[in-house]
Amino acid sequence: MTGFLLRRLGGAVFVLLALSVVVYLVFYAAPGNVAQIVCGERCSPAQVAQVHDRLQLGDPIYVQYWHFLQGLFAGRDFSSGVGVVHCDAPCLGLSYRQDSPVTDILVNKLPVTGSLVIGAFVLWILLGVGTGLLSAWKRGGAIERTLTGLTLIGFSTPVFVIGLVLIIVFCSTLGWLPFPQYTPFSDNPEQWFWGLLLPWISLALIESAKYARLVRSSMLETLAEDHVRTFRAYGLTERAIVGKHALRGAVAPVIALSALDAGSMFGGAVLTESLFGIQGIGKLLVDSVRQVDLPVVVGVVMTTGFFVVLANAVADALYAMADRRVVLQ
Repeated sequence: MTGFLLRRLGGAVFVLLALSVVVYLVFYAAPGNVAQIVCGERCSPAQVAQVHDRLQLGDPIYVQYWHFLQGLFAGRDFSSGVGVVHCDAPCLGLSYRQDSPVTDILVNKLPVTGSLVIGAFVLWILLGVGTGLLSAWKRGGAIERTLTGLTLIGFSTPVFVIGLVLIIVFCSTLGWLPFPQYTPFSDNPEQWFWGLLLPWISLALIESAKYARLVRSSMLETLAEDHVRTFRAYGLTERAIVGKHALRGAVAPVIALSALDAGSMFGGAVLTESLFGIQGIGKLLVDSVRQVDLPVVVGVVMTTGFFVVLANAVADALYAMADRRVVLQ
């Protein structure tokens, strides 16, 4: 088990290094005036030249990447024109639009997106796995047809439609819930919960439909295998077969998909954050693209990639715990 986990950890580090190379080449080595893009379209030629010198863009591309990599592991110093600004590791660059290290900007946004992703993740796993399990257990009946229809509706409905309906019904019409807003958990846990409840539900309804279909198909496939028929021949109840044996066979695809979704949501919940006015990483990405704040865009891409790789590494460990045959492979 230890050797398996070490191999997966080494693979994760290699993927992150490869991602850093690709991201740097795409954003900094692509044709175009990078200094002009970073500084902004209103900058004078003198200001553009100053940014060019501060970012050391005159060095060869491999030297520039080395400075970028050095900033990730050891920190980096940037010239601010009147002094030197030190960016602690992991340093993802300096935003000249916001006059702040990109890492500090992301750290301020990370608790917001983390609260959104973790709460929605718990809901969509419970709803998706529960709905898929019930559909497979009650296969061929009215319950299965009803749940299948609901999952199709949820899967095909955009998140902004669900979010708008929830706001209109529960906030404007009925007045049962406050309008969504983010309150730090340490300030007021109750306001934190109620302020994020509708964004959680909106995101979870979309994602849970996907998991329900996946769990249902995996469960039906497992229930048709020979060892399940043997359990039935020995007289085990259908509840015991589904809950103790068939469910374990359906866990593997759920682990794989949840790792990808949870990691990508740290930068991919753009519509949800924009709709509910949540100032998280997704909203930051939209604003940075609009302002052409290149260092922040690079930082968001790297951060999202980090969480995707981290989630997949955790999924590999859970794989090994759920199925010992994975370690032997």
